[in-house]
Amino acid sequence: MNRILWTAAVVIAIGGPSSLARADEQAVKAILDKAIKALGGEAKLASAEIYSRKAKGTINVNGNQSPFTVQSTTQGLEHYRIDFEGDFNGTPFKLVVVLDGDKAWRKIGDDKVGLDAAAVANEQRNVYLQVIPTRIVPLLSKKFKVESAGEEVINDKPAALLAVTGPEGKDFTIALNKETGLPIRVVAKVLGVQGQETLQETTYSDYRQVDGIMRAMKVETKRDGQEWLKQEVTEFKVLDKVDSQAFAEPQ
Repeated sequence: MNRILWTAAVVIAIGGPSSLARADEQAVKAILDKAIKALGGEAKLASAEIYSRKAKGTINVNGNQSPFTVQSTTQGLEHYRIDFEGDFNGTPFKLVVVLDGDKAWRKIGDDKVGLDAAAVANEQRNVYLQVIPTRIVPLLSKKFKVESAGEEVINDKPAALLAVTGPEGKDFTIALNKETGLPIRVVAKVLGVQGQETLQETTYSDYRQVDGIMRAMKVETKRDGQEWLKQEVTEFKVLDKVDSQAFAEPQ
């Protein structure tokens, strides 16, 4: 056996690329299993495909903290409606975004537009970045590629990191508390208000059990290192069904 064949045989014997891949799969499965159990269990999370949410908080607009309220309804990863109301320096502001599969609309005040394919894809990404920390189970599907990405200390506590590639090929990372298994941070590149790419970091804390699911009641988001949103969840409900008009074009 020449040197090349001998080296190959040794690599296979002690654990080559396939063994490393299996080890990574096992590590990812262990992390996901712990997270799913911590959030309420796979059966409960799978049944929570439809849910509504209300929150209040502040948004940073040009250095000014402005109050807002928001309510949303989510079904799976491709149906979503959000109603946002804020007060920016004394000026009321209303925003409605609806995602209905491969169609989406945005309404600001009385002005409404249908979104093009790229904007629809961006809204789909925004939705799964919100849903995954709540339910985790979408990461079990073949739509997402998940790999272990080491560990990091976050808020003085060790966290397991997962690197995820979404259906559209874009990446993000999710950090889960190693002790509890609960999601504590998601980092992703998203499109900002002006359409520019920005690095978004969202952290989750103050977990409480609601409708059998452990839910983060405080959500804080930074963009490019600057504080952007602070939210306090005031209501979270798992729904059996939703009015079909919820995801219709806003009027």
